[in-house]
Amino acid sequence: MTASELPKTAIAEQLVQKIRVLDSAKLPQAVREKCQQLVIDVVGLAVTSRNQEYVKCTLEGCDDDGPCTAIGHSRTLSAAAAAIVNGTAIHGEDFDDTFEGGPIHAGAVIVPAVLAACERYNLGGQAALLGIAVGVETMCRLSTVAPTLTHKAGFHPTAVFGAVGAAAGVGAAFKLSERQMVDALGTVGSMASGIIEYLAEGAWTKRLHAGWAAQSGLRAALLGRAGFLGPRTVFEGVHGFFHGFANTTKGDYEALIADFGTKWATETLAFKPYPCGTMTHPYIDCARRLAKKVKAEDIVEIVCDVGEGTVHRLWEPLASKHRPRNGYAGKFSSPYCIATGFVRGNVALSDFTDAAVKDPVVLAVAGKVRYRIDPKNPYPKNFTGHIRATLRDGSVVEERQPYMRGGAHEPLTRADIEQKFLLNAQHGGWSAERAASALKLIGGLFKGPVDLAPLRG
Repeated sequence: MTASELPKTAIAEQLVQKIRVLDSAKLPQAVREKCQQLVIDVVGLAVTSRNQEYVKCTLEGCDDDGPCTAIGHSRTLSAAAAAIVNGTAIHGEDFDDTFEGGPIHAGAVIVPAVLAACERYNLGGQAALLGIAVGVETMCRLSTVAPTLTHKAGFHPTAVFGAVGAAAGVGAAFKLSERQMVDALGTVGSMASGIIEYLAEGAWTKRLHAGWAAQSGLRAALLGRAGFLGPRTVFEGVHGFFHGFANTTKGDYEALIADFGTKWATETLAFKPYPCGTMTHPYIDCARRLAKKVKAEDIVEIVCDVGEGTVHRLWEPLASKHRPRNGYAGKFSSPYCIATGFVRGNVALSDFTDAAVKDPVVLAVAGKVRYRIDPKNPYPKNFTGHIRATLRDGSVVEERQPYMRGGAHEPLTRADIEQKFLLNAQHGGWSAERAASALKLIGGLFKGPVDLAPLRG
């Protein structure tokens, strides 16, 4: 695409035109409810991780105090710093929502960005609702333009698509003009970042990606509002976003803009029952059922049929996945997660400490877990599980899980999500009374001013 070939109306311009006609009062009830559930889930996750070392380090690394809330902390911060701290805390335990078409984690990026903007600039609950809905929808749809290619290029989809989604969400909350929002999207393409080298040794950078994307989107929206010019061909340009992060400019842009605002991917967001890599969840379910039928000592090997796109993150190098270096690395080891589900009957936050991943009983089972690529596996459109356990007597026992629990096929109920919130709040040190009060506050968040002060400390 040369300068003479630039489109009359760029993809970003088409997207913004669809965003700007949306009205919070006219959002479908299913979208409104999903946004409400999302806030409940992410606030609980921010509380559950508030005392973790990586959150303390993130908070200490911010030197810009201000009026905005870092959930679970007394210190107040600038809007950008609050977005970083909250996003990092929410995503830190890998217990946050996921979009099965991506995979991406929208809540940990969009909610911190939009709430920080609303708190800082005194925007109301309806602005927050619209911003969250637009941000989540934009982020989810972006992840389907060139499926799996971003991960293959070495980038974290939540990080790079999240920055754009956050800019769109905050821009919608601000009610930016068409030109301002196009500029914001153009600018945020240069702010997006996030490599997946954390996989090598279980480093903390993935945790930071959500927070960094949140503050990037917020800053880009502010720059757009101020008149800072960004490239309108940010998505499809020869040097654009998808060229940089997916090594292609030939994505399915209709997946982003077609029926935006009339059909909502947001409605299909999945809430996690396990605090680990999303694609491991169906296999954990299989392992838990398998444990009711066979004993660990009778198993020779467990072979899992998997999607090719999951191998480089969750299965290889296999020797390292059999013995995770630390608790965080265990979250992205399919063998460890499967073995944990088999041995312990569940997979919880306590299974991802540095001590827990050294359990010899679990590691003995993990060492028996292998994979083979199934060319018919529907990943990333659907997350499935299929394991085959070969026993010492030569018999084979199989288990299948046709979808991720908590997703579109078997969603968690509002009561399930509220119970998850209460358990996470308790894990983070809040009393039952304080957790119940916070839950009530969140329930009314979209009905009046955005007041997050009760969530501090």
